[in-house]
Amino acid sequence: MGRPKGGKNKEWSVEAKLKVIMRVLKGETSTVQIQKNEGISSGMISTWIKKYQEEGKAGLVNKRKPGNPLSKFQSKKNLTEVEQLQYDNMKLKIENERLKKGYTSEEAMSIIQKKSSKKSTK
Repeated sequence: MGRPKGGKNKEWSVEAKLKVIMRVLKGETSTVQIQKNEGISSGMISTWIKKYQEEGKAGLVNKRKPGNPLSKFQSKKNLTEVEQLQYDNMKLKIENERLKKGYTSEEAMSIIQKKSSKKSTK
């Protein structure tokens, strides 16, 4: 099974994960039944159960934020004033994080240029 090529991973909320986990833990249904009905792999359900048993509800929170936060601004031609400020703020936060890691401005720019040149050669 698996997602189709180019498809997006589904984000499950904590409440949805908890609902599925409770059905399994209470013995209402099996992971295989949920896999067939909901389209969630039994391995994923097992991982959720393990995290829930170890850390509780906090273990079910999605740790990663999906996607590039700047992409929604880069795809637009005309940004509103608020969007422009948000975009500038994000760029400054990224620059600040790079500087905290020890990159100089020149090193950061060379990394960006290398990445963009790799994209243009593909």
